Parts: sequence; structure tokens; C-alpha cells
Amino acid sequence: MLFAKMGVPNDQLAFFTTLLYFPWFLKGLWSPFVDVLRTKRWWIVTMQALMTALCILLTITLPHPSAEMMAAKETSVGLFQWTLIFFIITAFASATHDIAADGYYMLAHDTKSQAAFVGIRSTFYRIAAVFSQGVLVYTAGYIEQKTGNIPLSWQVTLGVTSVIMLLVTVYHCFELPKVENPHPTSPTRGGEQVWRELGQAFGTFFTKPGVGLAIGFMLLYRLSEGFLVKLSQPFLVDTKEAFLREGQVIGGGLGLSTDTVGLLYGTIGVIFLLLGGILGGIYISRRGLKRSIWLMAAALTLPSFVYCYLSMAQPESLWIIGTAVSFEQFGYGFGFTAYMLYMMYFSEGKYKTAHYAICTAFMALSMMIPGFVAGALEMAVGYTAFFWIANACSITTFMITYFVYKNLSPTLPSREGEETQNN
Repeated sequence: MLFAKMGVPNDQLAFFTTLLYFPWFLKGLWSPFVDVLRTKRWWIVTMQALMTALCILLTITLPHPSAEMMAAKETSVGLFQWTLIFFIITAFASATHDIAADGYYMLAHDTKSQAAFVGIRSTFYRIAAVFSQGVLVYTAGYIEQKTGNIPLSWQVTLGVTSVIMLLVTVYHCFELPKVENPHPTSPTRGGEQVWRELGQAFGTFFTKPGVGLAIGFMLLYRLSEGFLVKLSQPFLVDTKEAFLREGQVIGGGLGLSTDTVGLLYGTIGVIFLLLGGILGGIYISRRGLKRSIWLMAAALTLPSFVYCYLSMAQPESLWIIGTAVSFEQFGYGFGFTAYMLYMMYFSEGKYKTAHYAICTAFMALSMMIPGFVAGALEMAVGYTAFFWIANACSITTFMITYFVYKNLSPTLPSREGEETQNN
């Protein structure tokens, strides 16, 4: 949204923001260090402090392109060189934070507890993204309406983000529970032993039974969403004349204001995303992953067809647009629960923190592959054709779900069974 409002074209916008996924794709390379050096709690608090400092730097250095460049969508992404550098460092810190937080969660809960809470956990994970796309976007839009200054509105919003990050970091310094003992120091844990454990963490992941199918599931389950998520918000703010062919409007946006988009995502969207995630967690904890996965695959993919309708009908009613967005958000929150729980089950074992980090690296790659081409594809065919192409990719979701379904255990794994297998 920041780059869209600053006038960066969709092809550059989608490509360079997709580059920010690289830390999550590469984090498996350093995830074993988080697993064997220091505690998960230490990594969590340290990375939060680093992200706070980077948010402050982003606030100070944000460029101010001219109004003419922004209106014509001719702002070069090169103007945001330092912004992208600070974003990529923030992404590395956030990816490291994810590694530690995932391991911290699995240490604090047994398998049954994980199933019960995975919906709530995934919901709060998504709240972070929805908060930035909703509440913060609304804040930027509100300031824009009051001042008429788009760059200033985003600079203030980034400043608000810095304050929030600082408060969260200070809170966790004192209140985050200690659920693990500190790792032994170097006299009892030499460098050779650490490197051996790192090699074992990687090696045991790629020798797990069914690893090929698991990687295929991680890459393909969300393929249609990978296209959709890149341009859903630019679609809402782009004008209806954003895509012209031979003087005719074909597949333009909805022309909503920034604060309206923030309101839809930050209020209605959040409520239904929360509801979908919580109900998904409750449903899957009671029925098990095997009995739930088909419904969740359908919930993840089918509601996204609302964007095909929105791009064709071009409704002006905020009730219709809000209902469509809410339906899609609910389905995503519900269906994404199966994805996270599958990664947790596949990661169980001695090196579950490192293995889960590798899984989330493939999760990031699943968003990068469509993200690199999404912007260029939309600029070539317009929003309507783009959304139809994106939703056609849901075929891959059902195909990979079929093969995973055949190999899933009908019941949730027990802690006793895991310990026997590990021994």
C-alpha cells in the first residue's frame, strides 16, 4: 500500500516487495543457530529490539516524491533505495524472530495443546499483517485526507509503528515466560559439536519419510493466494481507468480511498479473519487434520473468486465490497489452519525448531514464485483476467491436497507415539 500510494507501478511494486520474502526463504540456513545458540526467548526479545530501531530509521529516511509523479504512477522504485535496504534488514530480523517464536511455541505446548491453539496462533500471526494493511493503512489514509500530503501520512504511520514496536519489546523483556533452560556454554558445547548438530538438523529434514510430498504441499497449497495477495489492495485503491485498451476500460480497480481500504481490512476483515482462524483451530482439533483438510482447502481457495466478481461488476456499494472482502478473509483464516498444523506435524522430532523453520522457508517460496510475476501479469491483462488466472491456480491446491490426504494419519499423533519414534 505504501508503494502503491507513492505511485510505484504494479510491476515494480510486486517484484521488489516479493524480494522481501527472501529472508523467510533463506532462514533455514541459519535456523539451526537459533536452535542451539542462546534461548528462544533471548532471540525473540533481541530481534524485537532490532526491528524497533529499524522502524525508527524507516520513519526518518522515507522519501517524498512529487505529487505529479505519484498521480501518474511514474515513481521509480529506485527513489526508495534506503527504504528497501532497511526493509530487507527488518525482514531478516523478523525471519529470525519467526524461527525463535515458532520453537518457543512448540516448547510451551504439547501436541494436543498445539492443535487446540493453532487457530488462535495463526490468527494472531495474521493480525500482524492485517493490522499493517488495515489499522495502519487507515491511519495513513486519515492523515492523507487531513493534510493532502501522502508521504507525510506514511511517515507519521511508520512513526506510530516504531512506538508500538518499542512498547511490545519492553513488555516482553519483563513478561515473556521462561519455558526453557539456557543452552550450555562453550566449555561443554564446543564448536565442532554445534556444527555437527547443524548438519544433522538439515540432513534429518530431507531424509524424513514423505519429504517430497510435504515440500509439494508447502509450495502449491496456497498458489492462488500467492497471486491474489500481491495485488488485492492495489486493486481496491487503483482507479477504474487504471487499465485501458484501445480507449476502453478493461479490468480497472475500484478507486477506493486509502482510509476506506484500511477500514475494510482493519475492521470487517479482521473480525472475519479472527473468526475463521479460531473456528478453524477448534474444528481441526476436534476432527483431526485428515478429516478436515478437504473442507479447509475449499475454504482457502473458493472465497477468493469474489475478486473476479468485484473486478467485473465494479460495485460502488461499500456493503457489497466489505461483504466480499470479509468472505475471502474468513475462508483464508479457516483454510490456512490446516497448512500450519501440517507443517507442525511434519516438523516433530529432535530438531523440530530447525525443521519448522525450513518448512516456513518453503512457505515463503510459495508466495515468492507467483509474486515475482504477479505485477507484470496484471499490467499485461488487467485486473479481471488476472484474478481469473489466479483463481484457476486453485486446481493445484486440490491436486496436492488429494495426495496429502491419502498419506495422512486419521488421528492426531500422540505424545507417547512421538517419543517412542524419537527414541
